[in-house]
Amino acid sequence: MVVVPEAFAVDTIAREGENGRFWISSLPQTIESLCQKWHLVVDGTPRHGYLGLVVPVWRGNERCVLKVSWLDEVTQEEAAALAAWDGQGTVRLLAHEPDAGAMLLERLDFSRSLQDVTIGEAVTVAGHLLRRLAIPAVEGFRPLSVAAPIIADSLPERWEANGRPFSRYLLEKVRDDALQLSSHTASLLVNYDLHYADVLAGTREPWLIVDPKVVIGDPEYGLAQLLWTRLEDIQANGGLDRHFRLLVKAAALDEPLARAWTLVRCVDYWLWGLSVGLTEDPVRCAAIVDWLG
Repeated sequence: MVVVPEAFAVDTIAREGENGRFWISSLPQTIESLCQKWHLVVDGTPRHGYLGLVVPVWRGNERCVLKVSWLDEVTQEEAAALAAWDGQGTVRLLAHEPDAGAMLLERLDFSRSLQDVTIGEAVTVAGHLLRRLAIPAVEGFRPLSVAAPIIADSLPERWEANGRPFSRYLLEKVRDDALQLSSHTASLLVNYDLHYADVLAGTREPWLIVDPKVVIGDPEYGLAQLLWTRLEDIQANGGLDRHFRLLVKAAALDEPLARAWTLVRCVDYWLWGLSVGLTEDPVRCAAIVDWLG
């Protein structure tokens, strides 16, 4: 049986309590049952992210991975999003068992991601992929017209709870912006968690996205994390002006709309980061907000 990595087990149980403990204890049997169902042979040591365990497998002569995730609203949407994109810019979904939170996916090269290439190349590739994923929406995903007002309504309480880390003027501006932006969004699929470590090298295409998180709305909403996740590289190689414009051009975005959504996203993530004890990302968000003026 597959051995669940200790760090993944500890983090899951700490986050989810007894339900998480039960899920972790049943995970090896779940994986074994899925391997029997889909005729899979385990081919190496499992890897893990925050919510999911990824096991390299063979299906006949096909190299794949079996991903089993803790079921929540976000992970339940992942398979539907991958099915909608059908491998166009993303890892290909080969099979899905929704009750188990399980997906069979094509295998990509986990040793090579956009995190490891020069920032100029990385933002260009990521921008092109952001545009490719902006396809007409299918049903079943949260629209920004719903999500953004929830963010706006939550900001004052979170701002107070985290020690008022920025001015009240900025708080009110971002609240107003989020509400205004939500009133006239596009109806496109958007991966709002696209970042460089989740773009892996493939054989079918040079670079493919894994682990998407989806809303329906403006593709400009998906740009912010491509700034904060490698901000130091961006600052050391031409700055935010240059790389923001590279992203806007590569993704064919509306620049004012991209700036507006980036401000909302950075303030939202800034407060979230403080609430969970992050130290570096809130500073990065503050730097981007300062740059946006």
